[in-house]
Amino acid sequence: MRTDTQTENLYEKERRENRRKMRRDFWRRFKKNKSAVFGLIVISILILCAVFANLISPSEFVTKQNPSIRLQPPSAEHWFGTDTYGRDVFTRIIYGSRISLSIGIGSSIFCLVFGGFFGAATAYFGGKFDDIVMRVMDMIMAIPATLLALSIVAALGASMVNLALAVSISYTPRFIRLVRACVLPIVGMDYVEAARAYGSKNFRIIFKEIIPNAIGPIIVETTQSLSGMILEASGLSYIGMGVQAPQPEWGAMLSEAREVMRTQPYLIVIPGVFLILAALSTNLLGDGLRDTIDPRLKS
Repeated sequence: MRTDTQTENLYEKERRENRRKMRRDFWRRFKKNKSAVFGLIVISILILCAVFANLISPSEFVTKQNPSIRLQPPSAEHWFGTDTYGRDVFTRIIYGSRISLSIGIGSSIFCLVFGGFFGAATAYFGGKFDDIVMRVMDMIMAIPATLLALSIVAALGASMVNLALAVSISYTPRFIRLVRACVLPIVGMDYVEAARAYGSKNFRIIFKEIIPNAIGPIIVETTQSLSGMILEASGLSYIGMGVQAPQPEWGAMLSEAREVMRTQPYLIVIPGVFLILAALSTNLLGDGLRDTIDPRLKS
């Protein structure tokens, strides 16, 4: 006859085995989507370049000026050429990925945490709390995201931190609405009612029972929004309301190249290509995750 400890161990072993099967099944379906795999590879390479930028090129080349080699086209010595101040463009692109990706990923995490909590809380508690939060979100969403971010940066001042905060605030309302829509059907499930009857606290139910069961669509939205956040941050830097010189942010590099774009097109093409790759790869990855998670598309 099995003891309670043996039964619990068997249950835990079965649960771990089910998790392994789910991971294998997820990866099997994900690998079938070639565009999603391509997006994963590209964004992984960009992240690795950002993390190990010091090993790829010395950091002093980011701001080191050498007027004697200014505006040199791509060559074996300077792979992406030099800019108007004689700075190595390849080094600035690599270190610029740190800033651009940090703003995008940091903003995504902020929206994921803040929007996930408030979206789940509004669906769980409902009533006046739900009405108040949703009406506030409606008012914020009535303002175009870029205009809202521009207003926040103008009020707080142009800096990397303020830019990330502005992008986060402009995207958070859509996260709250998405999470609320995903959580509403879950709130009435039997296991949520059982947790309430058991006497679990509301916040424990939200974090332990509700959010984990709605995490799939939330992760997909986070991934797909990452490209928009990167582009929005670069757009604000392009007009001088984001990251300031001499920091090598991709949008700021595009702005610096405007004066010589006709004679030295590589200065505007190269940062633009990296922006496109970052946005395209995250979109492809998000689409692949959506297709993999959606039970109607399982094969």
